[in-house]
Amino acid sequence: MSTIEAIVLGIVQGLTEFLPISSTAHLRIVPAFAGWGDPGAAFTAVVQLGTTVAVVLYFRRELWRVARAWLASVRRRDLAPVDLDARLGWFLIVATVPISIFGLAFQHAIETQARNLYLIAGALIVVGFGMLAAERVATRQRPLSDVRLRDAVTVGFAQALALVPGVSRSGSTISAGLLLGLERAAAARFSFLLSIPAIVLSGLFELHKLLDGSAHQTASAGAVVIATGLAFVTGYASIAFLLRYLQTHTMFAFVVYRVALGAAVLALATAGLIS
Repeated sequence: MSTIEAIVLGIVQGLTEFLPISSTAHLRIVPAFAGWGDPGAAFTAVVQLGTTVAVVLYFRRELWRVARAWLASVRRRDLAPVDLDARLGWFLIVATVPISIFGLAFQHAIETQARNLYLIAGALIVVGFGMLAAERVATRQRPLSDVRLRDAVTVGFAQALALVPGVSRSGSTISAGLLLGLERAAAARFSFLLSIPAIVLSGLFELHKLLDGSAHQTASAGAVVIATGLAFVTGYASIAFLLRYLQTHTMFAFVVYRVALGAAVLALATAGLIS
């Protein structure tokens, strides 16, 4: 992997991780359009750690409150705390369980068959229309303080769908939140907080495989560092943008983009112009 590829892919990762357009899909599609090799699932997972640092930094005060309140509830052995921050701590743990189980169970398929361009294109289109449906039927009346255990479980399973490139972690979880009646900004906020444990676990798992040589890797350590650093910078900007954007806009623009991109990938792959 050249330095230019690392720069481009790092920027792409940061810009697309939190927008509901699937970063894993773009890290497969952009190299295909440019005629580069597939960077692989391991590179994708490790570079995502850059965006994890971005979301941790952006929500640092909120995360600190949640962590302190959750630890206090653990010391009290209170599994059903009244305090919102303590409840969010438990909910984030519960909601991370589905993606952890499915990620381990289908690890090989995710790293190989799931990177098929036809599957990615189909996921972009299908989930795009799912996002549109969520916007159409959502009541958007419930604030973040109204999140309950069943909401966390539902959003957690929606996050597990994002193991398939093209689905989009933020797209699936925000849509699930909207279908549960959450306000758009509240659904996005819970989605971003929920991304932290999932991305950290995935990134550290793949980083360990890279370090012990068990994962296929085309990028040098320098390229990974460059891409991860740029993913952090652009990821931070992406979070700030989307939270402001969703306060006054729907996800319709992202739906149009997903469907158009998915159709283009299908057409080019069928014509044999990308692979």
